[in-house]
Amino acid sequence: MANKPSPLSGFPELLPAERFVEQQVIDSLRHTFQLHGFAGIETRAVEPLDQLLRKGDTSKEVYVLRRLQADDSTSDAGLGLHFDLTVPFARYVLENAGKLEFPFRRFQIQKAWRGERPQDGRYREFTQADIDIVGRDVLPFHHDVEIARVMIDALSRLDFLPAFRLQVNNRKLIQGFYAGLGAEDLDEVMRVVDKLDKLPVDAVRTLLVDEVGLRDDQADQCLRLATIKATDDSFVEQVRALGVSHPLLDEGLEELAALVRGCAPLVSDKVTVVADLSIARGLDYYTGTVFETRLVGRESLGSICSGGRYDALASDGRTTYPGVGISLGVSRVLVPLFNKGELTADRSVPSVVLVALADEESRADADATADALRARDIACEVAASPQKFGKQIRYAERRGIPFVWFAGDDGHQVKDIRSGDQVGADPASWTPPTEDLHPQVLIKETQQ
Repeated sequence: MANKPSPLSGFPELLPAERFVEQQVIDSLRHTFQLHGFAGIETRAVEPLDQLLRKGDTSKEVYVLRRLQADDSTSDAGLGLHFDLTVPFARYVLENAGKLEFPFRRFQIQKAWRGERPQDGRYREFTQADIDIVGRDVLPFHHDVEIARVMIDALSRLDFLPAFRLQVNNRKLIQGFYAGLGAEDLDEVMRVVDKLDKLPVDAVRTLLVDEVGLRDDQADQCLRLATIKATDDSFVEQVRALGVSHPLLDEGLEELAALVRGCAPLVSDKVTVVADLSIARGLDYYTGTVFETRLVGRESLGSICSGGRYDALASDGRTTYPGVGISLGVSRVLVPLFNKGELTADRSVPSVVLVALADEESRADADATADALRARDIACEVAASPQKFGKQIRYAERRGIPFVWFAGDDGHQVKDIRSGDQVGADPASWTPPTEDLHPQVLIKETQQ
């Protein structure tokens, strides 16, 4: 007898009710993105390794594609599974630039793979939902504001989500500040300061002095900058009060203030937008605006939605395609909620009606009834076998199907097995209540 298979860590598989919730989320995201004029695309799963490995500290996370019994000369050598959707999108833009209209607005909801240590909210295989706006040579800053507003709209439509906080910063601001201090390796300073959400302040200060080579006063100023947070543009004066000046700092302050003001009309009891000057993002292709999003009360999940501005990610040597984008970790949000029993659907099948079967001879009639219901977009199924009607009803109960259809000498009748009500019905005209037509997402309150 074969051994029972063991789950493979980091590769979540959903039960039918959970998969329904995921599909509802994806449909809602797609609908919102299309409302804002974004076109959907899908890119291939693999990219050349030299492309994947030059976009930040990802070399330990890339899954390499290789056939068994293949040598390094085969056509699939040097390929890896994409770890995000931004790198393949940049390649897609370069390959199809002559066929696209710019600024090009795209959304992409697709799987990605990342070889990191699995933990709650972090998986080796996961679904992401990305939106990006890309220009040809130039992309006005107002698109940074637009990207943030679109994602806020998309997240706000997901009723099951708790309140969330969009944290925004600008790399021009922080790099200009470091340059004004006299720091030499701006990227290294930024990389170390970005560790503040993982390490104590004193540990980060030590790294800035011992590894980056900053003086004590420079390290202290970097940490003071990182403590500044504001829900309006008051952060500008707080930064100015630190006494550092640089043209790039001025540009970053102006852009970040415009972004916070542009998102202010969308702030609500569910949505907070915060200028957080500790945010830098780990990937090195970001050049301006950066985003991170956290669920209030579930900060342990980390950022569920992140991104930023990239002015030189895609270039063919003659033309540069600057862009701005933001990515929602669909699996990162949903799977922990599924695991904690906080989110599911009210039934595990799409069927709203089970057509009962009196005997095998009546199966053709039952099929005809089901076909008449399906012709009007009412999901249904015919009972698997002609058991006693009580057993067929219990079968429907177990699957969450709310209605059972009976056909007899007196005509057709449909029974709501929740209330026990049974009425005459015509398969050509009967319609269930709107809330029963499709499974509904259930939100369960649990102890935190």
